[in-house]
Amino acid sequence: MSLYNNYTALITGATKGMGRTIAEKLAQSGYNLLLIARDSQALKALKGRLETLHVGINVAYLTCDFSKHEQVSTLITTIENLATDVDILVNNVGIFKPASILDESDADFNQQMQINYYTPHLLSRAIGRRMRQNRRGHIFNISSIASREPVSSAGTYTVTKFAVRGLTHVLRDELRPYDVKVTEIIPGSTLTSSWKGTEVPADEFILSTDIAEAIVTCLRMSKGANVDEIVIKPKYGNS
Repeated sequence: MSLYNNYTALITGATKGMGRTIAEKLAQSGYNLLLIARDSQALKALKGRLETLHVGINVAYLTCDFSKHEQVSTLITTIENLATDVDILVNNVGIFKPASILDESDADFNQQMQINYYTPHLLSRAIGRRMRQNRRGHIFNISSIASREPVSSAGTYTVTKFAVRGLTHVLRDELRPYDVKVTEIIPGSTLTSSWKGTEVPADEFILSTDIAEAIVTCLRMSKGANVDEIVIKPKYGNS
């Protein structure tokens, strides 16, 4: 039995891209999982696959469309009432809209703010309170290199990632006295389905496995070590 069988990791956006790869890596490492995404069938299939491949772990899932504020509110209430504590929170879900601030629609603005910022803020607040009470836990915010190198052609996306950076810093300061760790993962161009059809060679991207490995490496560090942030860029620069 793994050392981590009594630990539960919650991952948002868990059925695709980085979220799925992180789920697979944490399952391989022996963590129980609470997976959250929109597609119940994809979640059910992933649960079955992970529990078959990694006997001894428990995988649960909840459905949520993170673009809907009322669904996120319901999700928060459900999580607050869970008997099982969440030991690791991976705020992974996100959306990218290539539009400048001056030319974007209200719908695009609201969707990005809801998914990219309000969701991690509300989840971190709810789960962080329980972590503070338990005096243990680790929050990972998946940010973007856009939080350091603004992308004017994706204006609101950039702003939301700057906000996630600020959220991470504040959470770290608030939770440090309670032995709770907070880490920001800052990827550059990562090869996921959002790049489908690109002519850029695969070896000029970061892989989702790189992000998953970074998270597991942080979790394996000593109790006294907190990785504040990890910047991962493609070797040849961002695409």
